[in-house]
Amino acid sequence: MHRSVSLSPFKIFPVAFYFPGIRARACWVILLLWLVGCSSGHIKEYEAIYWPNPPDAPRYVYEGTLRNSEDMLAFTGGASFKTAITGGVPRGTVAFQKPYDIAARNGRIVISDTVSHVASIWDVAAKRVYAFGVQGNDAIIKPGGVGMDGRQWIYVADIGDHIVRVYDPLGMFIRQIGGPEDYLRPVDVAANVDGQRVYVVDSGGIDSTQHQVIIYDGDGNKLKSIGIRGDGPGEFNLPIQAAVAPDGTLYVLDAGNFRVQAFDSEGNYLRQWGKVGRNFGDFARPRGIAVDEDGNIYVTDSAFRNFQIFNPAGELLMAIGGETYDDLPGQYSLPAGIAVDERNNVFVVDQILGKVDIIRKLSPGETAK
Repeated sequence: MHRSVSLSPFKIFPVAFYFPGIRARACWVILLLWLVGCSSGHIKEYEAIYWPNPPDAPRYVYEGTLRNSEDMLAFTGGASFKTAITGGVPRGTVAFQKPYDIAARNGRIVISDTVSHVASIWDVAAKRVYAFGVQGNDAIIKPGGVGMDGRQWIYVADIGDHIVRVYDPLGMFIRQIGGPEDYLRPVDVAANVDGQRVYVVDSGGIDSTQHQVIIYDGDGNKLKSIGIRGDGPGEFNLPIQAAVAPDGTLYVLDAGNFRVQAFDSEGNYLRQWGKVGRNFGDFARPRGIAVDEDGNIYVTDSAFRNFQIFNPAGELLMAIGGETYDDLPGQYSLPAGIAVDERNNVFVVDQILGKVDIIRKLSPGETAK
């Protein structure tokens, strides 16, 4: 179903700024998010896009896309007349370089960019954005996966420094978790809602057997590690990301084994699903994983150029994307990180297209408009 509607109540406006004090770290790419809850003031209306297609009942709707600074200027009336008319991007406008992973909760969004080496906080309530971890002992060398708990504490897997860094909601450094003696390649980190369990994914390497997930308590003390390289239950082959469900279940994207494994909060193996293949429900190059408030699991796949949605039993519910390489809502060239906030807004990162799509899960009883 396609009808003309505005992006209200979830309009997205990114903008980048230059911070001269951090030139040496090439951290001048900073992104601004502006979410507007009213339908007035926008220049362009979008066709409402729902998934799945009719005659099936709609379950997801496209809300908007984060892309570059002119989006915000255009929607707030600050764009030049030429830009507003032609849709062109003027000289000096900055967009994502190569966004990788994303976390979202309570109006705060964290995005890592592996080319600019920046992790940024998009504070919706304050209508501002800023990089963090750019100076001093807490400086991030190369951000990989990012996570957030219910307190909005931020966790960053620093691939370059072989540690995990923890920040408060304002981006102030709290502590580090682990170090080079613990990880070969810490690629992602996830935490449960109260922050009392933190899970670090160590993908090891091609020549290593240290493919594992390490569990820490809320103070950063190591509790145990799970996994070794292999394909048996509880073993991993190049694990890449993890996500924690509202009930505390840990889901690990075991990319080299083309599967998802589920564990309880203490790391005890529960179940698994997935295999390499070309059919719906299979995996070819899985990249990111997230869980919504209903316990459904979302997995991006860069080979299929989509994300698939599974229920907690591993049964495929539906897939979004993969129909074309065109830069369109819900279509992807190289999807990577994915996040779902507490309101079931789905954030999907595309590294080649340099965008973040926002797709909202419809509430029970909500229909297409």
